[in-house]
Amino acid sequence: MSDPFGHRLSRAMDQRGPLCVGIDPHAALLLEWGLNDDVNGLETMAMTVVEALAGQVSVVKPQSAFYERFGSAGIAVLERVIAASRAAGALVLLDVKRGDIGSTSQAYADAYLDPSSPLAVDAITASPYLGFGSLQPMVDSAIRHDAGLFVLALTSNKEGPEVQHAIGADGRSVAASVLAHLRALNGQAVPMGSFGAVVGATIDDTGDDLDINGPLLAPGFGAQGGTADDLRRVFGAQASRVLPSSSREILRAGPSLEALREATRRTQAAVADLTTA
Repeated sequence: MSDPFGHRLSRAMDQRGPLCVGIDPHAALLLEWGLNDDVNGLETMAMTVVEALAGQVSVVKPQSAFYERFGSAGIAVLERVIAASRAAGALVLLDVKRGDIGSTSQAYADAYLDPSSPLAVDAITASPYLGFGSLQPMVDSAIRHDAGLFVLALTSNKEGPEVQHAIGADGRSVAASVLAHLRALNGQAVPMGSFGAVVGATIDDTGDDLDINGPLLAPGFGAQGGTADDLRRVFGAQASRVLPSSSREILRAGPSLEALREATRRTQAAVADLTTA
């Protein structure tokens, strides 16, 4: 990779708009498409979405768990999804939410961020709840390989505040501490850094400073209730760095290629002006 992830993402958002499409073959979605809940159904659905959308959107985000549940055959499908998506010009953000310590954290980094790996992607999601320092091997690998990390900060699941809003010894919430670490990693990078935060599209106002000079992945847009107005409310002046993520809302339009593309165009239009906020 010749440019840092933050540069590549900024360029992709300018060219293709700020939208991330999840390639998440839920069992229920496979059945809605008339497919069996097996590895053949998984591959048909996932590769149909790649064919329809990887040339149209800036980022695709496969959720690794939906591939892992089929064992090695599912992982082989994931490898094909990654390769075909990148060949079509989309950046690939693999949703794995990994978080561990020491050599295990490094092994995860090698699996997903080292270009020599068959699972190498542009960026991954990561969990900081063993302490932000536990992510250092992933941070170092991301820097070394011009890749990116999106670290969980303010998620929209109802259980999240139990940890994320907890106040540490320094008087800051856990989320505020995560955001501060990301801000320091991104520094003065232009147009933005490669270390992003995951901030739900439907959260209540927490008062946290979301200016981390990096991308802000906003899951929960679409079927989970998030709207463009929510994005403006939650992110305010940082809306231009928001990458809204939609999965079910778009995937339910399949299996027709054109229906998938039309659903994506509608969603892209709904968030188009975020980049000029």
